[in-house]
Amino acid sequence: LPYRAPYDWEGVIGFLAARAIPGVETVTPRRYARTLAVEGALGAVTVSPGGGDFLVAEIRFPKVQALPAVIARIRRVFDLTADPGLIGAHLSQDPALAPLVAARPGLRAPGAWDGFELAVRAILGQQITVTAARGLAAKLVEAYGGRIDDPFAATLGLTRAFPTPAEIVGQDVAA
Repeated sequence: LPYRAPYDWEGVIGFLAARAIPGVETVTPRRYARTLAVEGALGAVTVSPGGGDFLVAEIRFPKVQALPAVIARIRRVFDLTADPGLIGAHLSQDPALAPLVAARPGLRAPGAWDGFELAVRAILGQQITVTAARGLAAKLVEAYGGRIDDPFAATLGLTRAFPTPAEIVGQDVAA
């Protein structure tokens, strides 16, 4: 998946690693992996830096019709449509921001895989640390997230999908 260079892979992967939910996401310095639900089907994706101005995505999904939606989500999460040259030029006009932009060329704003997941993560993260919010999300996923039965996902340590609204509605999530 192409992007406009530069791309701060270390910045993006560091952000995602700090928030990775066990069972749903695994992160190494050179690979991000996660489960994904699209239209009721569960699959897994990995994303790694490529040898040029692109990321390499490996997608394992039971419905080929979901491929465009999966690719769109990867592009959104990894902010592949950003124009860092244009953004950097604009932000560098501010004397306070110019040295920060110069120090981190290609810094991106990671997006979300799903609006519902983003909302739940925002609620869980209110007035607690990122680590504590990740722990609460892990409990939520373990209790209500769908199990993924896929050998590829299992080799990556991926066992569950983030719960859908239907899986949580009516549940006593206070615990």
